[in-house]
Amino acid sequence: MSGQLSQFPVSSLYVHVPFCAQKCEYCAFFSEAAKGETVNRYVDSIIREMELTAPDLKPETIFFGGGTPSLLNLQQWEKVLSNMQRLKLSNAREWTVECNPATVSLEKAKLLRSHGVNRISMGVQSLDANLLDRLGRVHSREMVFKSFDILRAAGFENINVDLMFAIPGQTMAVWKETLAEAVALGSEHLSCYEVIYEEDTPLYQQLKAGEFDVNEELACSMYEELLSAAEANGFRQYEIANFARSNSSSEIPDYACKHNVNYWRGGSFYGLGPSASGYIDGVRTKNWSNTTLYCEQLEKGQRAIESREELTPLSRAGELAAFGLRMTAGWPLVEFQKRTGFDLRSEWKTEIAQMVDLGYARLDEQKFQLTSRGLRYADWAAERFLRI
Repeated sequence: MSGQLSQFPVSSLYVHVPFCAQKCEYCAFFSEAAKGETVNRYVDSIIREMELTAPDLKPETIFFGGGTPSLLNLQQWEKVLSNMQRLKLSNAREWTVECNPATVSLEKAKLLRSHGVNRISMGVQSLDANLLDRLGRVHSREMVFKSFDILRAAGFENINVDLMFAIPGQTMAVWKETLAEAVALGSEHLSCYEVIYEEDTPLYQQLKAGEFDVNEELACSMYEELLSAAEANGFRQYEIANFARSNSSSEIPDYACKHNVNYWRGGSFYGLGPSASGYIDGVRTKNWSNTTLYCEQLEKGQRAIESREELTPLSRAGELAAFGLRMTAGWPLVEFQKRTGFDLRSEWKTEIAQMVDLGYARLDEQKFQLTSRGLRYADWAAERFLRI
């Protein structure tokens, strides 16, 4: 048994691959060094978890995240991909695999593409050699350009480039140069995140030790520069940190990450792999953040779920409001009420009025959305909507 089955086939699948060449200074995700036997055991276990959930899955979007999924070798990927075909999990409209520039070969890229993977998210983070070293990245700037060419040669026509800004030691001049070089690659999508100082990361410890200071004013200026550069080069912002090209004038750009839009719009999804979270029919699950324990559970024929949480309708609606406001489109009022049973304007009347007064949001008869200024403070805004 899967331990949790939906009333309807679930159309979104996330697979966590926890292996990295080395841990980055800023990373708080569950990851570990890739050791041969551990990776092979993980591959067998992820296939078992797919077998348990396949009867309930009809994926339109698939996302392999990490960690560094592209660290799996050709034989391991072949095993995963062929079993996904066997289980009829390979016909997704959008199938993304995260990769790092140092881990892409033409043979591996072609293998992924031939099995239905049609979107790559490349973890570039910076194109400045000193900052790459500062972040603990294992690739060089040259590897970024080479890997991008390899992905194009393998037939990928939908590539995301991941960047970070407000990195300690990063100047505005360096950020502008990085943006210019990244845009020149010609990718279909940009994800640009401000550095977050998560506890239990080396970067957080360095901040606490006074090795550097956070410059909020510079971070705001870098974000404004990002918005300007993205728009000037044909990217449309559709979420705080995400920008995509589009061949149409639709509210959500054609090359937007459909998998992530499903998250922000509160859709159901399965999360497989160590530490992965899922959300099915109002119940949130989380797998054990321990690869050995994860594998042991699957080897016994059961899901490796550590916790389950069923939210009250109001708590879920508040969470849904918070996630959806990350998108520039905001929440269409009718759609929100249809999904949650709550009227955004009445249940959160006071909070909405406060945000509108501050210039952080706008409300009309059709929708509620954050302004460009409000998006900068989306985390603060999100907290106003949460209900216990």
